[in-house]
Amino acid sequence: MALGFSGEVAEYYAKYRRGYPPAVIEALRAAFALDAEDIVLDLGCGTGQLALPLSARVRSVIGMDPEPDMLRLAAETAAGQGVRNVTWVLGADSDVPAVGALVGQRSLAMTVIGQALHWMGYEELFRRLVPLSRPGGGVAVVANGTPLWLQDCAWSRALRGCLEDHFGTRLEATCGTSARDRRRYADALRAAGFTDVRETLIDYSDELSFDELLGGVYSAIPADELPDDRPALAERMRWSLPSGPYLERVQVSVLVGRVT
Repeated sequence: MALGFSGEVAEYYAKYRRGYPPAVIEALRAAFALDAEDIVLDLGCGTGQLALPLSARVRSVIGMDPEPDMLRLAAETAAGQGVRNVTWVLGADSDVPAVGALVGQRSLAMTVIGQALHWMGYEELFRRLVPLSRPGGGVAVVANGTPLWLQDCAWSRALRGCLEDHFGTRLEATCGTSARDRRRYADALRAAGFTDVRETLIDYSDELSFDELLGGVYSAIPADELPDDRPALAERMRWSLPSGPYLERVQVSVLVGRVT
């Protein structure tokens, strides 16, 4: 089922959504001893921020997402980079059993879910992934930092106040990035039968321009909720925030569970 992250939102996502530093890709490789014979499923792949760098480490990647526009942009980026071992598949977490029919049982070295698990029925999903995972393989849940408007710094607080005032609602959803979210996911992995459930934290800093900040916000708004008065909102944000660039301290969580 599509979630509304199509059209212009997918374009914002492809251009402005932060990717993953090499240390994250290496942590995923090491967690499951990925090699050139392995198959990886990137579930909720978006525009390929994880699928594309992982493709250089394994035999093939299946990038699966419910939004056709996300997959189109991911495929365009892959073609531009000369990546040929990623298959883009339209589907959601409820379609995961079909992956077993495509590649066979006990064949996935890793299913990685990057900043998308909060949209999924994760308890049932984890149970469905157990028989698809090869021995020593499993699931990795990656949270790519706190949402831009929930960070503990002056510019983020100013951004949150501006957006809450504009949209007339409080912005409290953590999008699966909080410590409490990760504990729930870890408990669900264990309940589904995964073992050696553990978390690796990777910290880095980045500087965002105003346009990158604005594009990051728009990449997180469903297409039917994108404001029509975006130039006015952008101007309001510019006046509300301190002058940039905006230093962002990002903590990436890599939560993994394995099967035997």
